[in-house]
Amino acid sequence: MVNRRVLRASALLCVLLAVPLACAQTVMRMNIALAQDSHYGVAVDAFAREVQKRTGGRYRIQNFYSAALGAERESIEGVQLGTLDLAMTSNGPVPNFVPEVAILDIPFLFRDYAHARAVLDGPIGKEMLGKFDAKGIHALAWGENGFRHMTNSKHPVVTPDDLRGLKMRTMENPVHIQAYRAFGIIPTPMAFTEVFTALQQGTVDGEENPVSVITSAKLDQVQKYMTLTGHVYSPALILMSKAKWDALSPADKQAFEAAAQEAVRVNRARIDDDERNGVAELRAHGMQVIEDVDKTKFQAVLAPTFQEFAKRFGQENIDRIRNYRAP
Repeated sequence: MVNRRVLRASALLCVLLAVPLACAQTVMRMNIALAQDSHYGVAVDAFAREVQKRTGGRYRIQNFYSAALGAERESIEGVQLGTLDLAMTSNGPVPNFVPEVAILDIPFLFRDYAHARAVLDGPIGKEMLGKFDAKGIHALAWGENGFRHMTNSKHPVVTPDDLRGLKMRTMENPVHIQAYRAFGIIPTPMAFTEVFTALQQGTVDGEENPVSVITSAKLDQVQKYMTLTGHVYSPALILMSKAKWDALSPADKQAFEAAAQEAVRVNRARIDDDERNGVAELRAHGMQVIEDVDKTKFQAVLAPTFQEFAKRFGQENIDRIRNYRAP
């Protein structure tokens, strides 16, 4: 309440004293790889509205969509270098900058959305957010990309054996690539901006993404089959240049944090809506969707890979996430 009074008083002072230099608006640029009409687009638009409102108009976020300022990895690099102010990105390329968060990409780590959100909103998620500042990046909040599912243009995937020999686009993420090789997939890492064309031209047979991404990117136009494997939960992150973050006043930092939380709320609500309606929409557009999936068979194939992940990340750290219950 005090902060709002201060902001209103500051805005009024700018008008009354007519001191344009002291009250100038700072414009910050924010980039996402997806379209404006996506679960990222609605989130960054909400973030922009909240920042402007909560800072009395002294800060304005200018959003860029569909990778207008670069793909996700390029966006993170820009934020780290300070050439880009903000970005919302999937966790895919993030371990290249903050290796500790790669543990979240282990397949079948999370039971469901409630479990994943509880982990990221709780002490584990907060600990991980704190690791970004040392890399020149300030992580404002965990957003969401969703549970990832397999699509391809060759044949239905019902069992793990059906994946063998499929050339599939993967994120630029070593944990994903290691797991997909265990399925017999031929992983082809590439930026999301290249995916539609690669699928259209047959450079790759398939890809894997949450329903929200598949629908917003219109991948049904270039993919015939989808299997609801839910094999990996994919978080998202709202990232900010640490230099820009450090330059904010304490009150403005609070405003940016509150705006990020509102963005996350809107982001998750859109994903919930897409999960409810997206499969029917994809079916209506001609995709064949396999919903009845025996996930235990997919997990069994990955047993040796899980042992390797335990050596890399520590079994106790994996179990801490897998067994987490919100208080």
